[in-house]
Amino acid sequence: MNLSLICSDIDGTLLNKDRELSLSTIKEINRLSHIPFILISSRMPKAMRHLQEKIGNTNTPIIAYNGGLILDNNAVIESTVIKNSVLESTIETCVGTSIHLSLYHHDEWYVPSLDYWANREIYNTKVEPIVRSNHEVLKAWKQEGKEAHKIMCMGEEHEIDVLYEFLEGNHSNEIILYRSKPTYIEISHRSISKKTAIETLINHCYPDITIDNVVAFGDNYNDIEMLKAVGLGIAVANANDHVLKIAKQITDTNKNDGVAKALSDLF
Repeated sequence: MNLSLICSDIDGTLLNKDRELSLSTIKEINRLSHIPFILISSRMPKAMRHLQEKIGNTNTPIIAYNGGLILDNNAVIESTVIKNSVLESTIETCVGTSIHLSLYHHDEWYVPSLDYWANREIYNTKVEPIVRSNHEVLKAWKQEGKEAHKIMCMGEEHEIDVLYEFLEGNHSNEIILYRSKPTYIEISHRSISKKTAIETLINHCYPDITIDNVVAFGDNYNDIEMLKAVGLGIAVANANDHVLKIAKQITDTNKNDGVAKALSDLF
């Protein structure tokens, strides 16, 4: 198999228990500097660039927001956003609840307050948000012609359950919902996925290869379509059961440098 492009999810896959790139992972990626290593994540670009710097591939494209934003040296290859009408509906549904809504557009991240959920994401991503109410952000975006690349909903499981049911029942033709944890919902535009993002990236930046030449790593629901589509889809051992079932190979856990071990074996 001619593997000419490497794509890796970040959280739960590439990073270790400290949410960092281990020295062995950095060393292995650097050894394969002749093969493009693409970070592909639900994260915002700013939360990916510091990882690019550590592995020394800042000139390599990145796929953010599960494919909602594809960048090549900060130039936008493709941008797919959620309609403000969906955002407004989500905001209004959360009024009177304790649900935290984080709103993302390109490299902008807005939170209503620096609460438990915001601080948790700050720790995970090493990015500082802008504090502004959801209604204020929506109003500004309407005036500026902006819309969300991602909406992150975090809160108590019973409230998240109700919100999920509402969004699925009223907006499933416009958005896709990822339940990465019982207390989380990540909202993206319905048309995007990591698989379609890789296809778009190949068409724009790597026309000499096909998706069969791609090896990809993942651990969660939003990685399934990607892992099934690429030439070699590898799950880390800590992946959820659905991912483990469809993966073509399984490597060690993210805490034990599974991606680095797989790359060492493959190349």
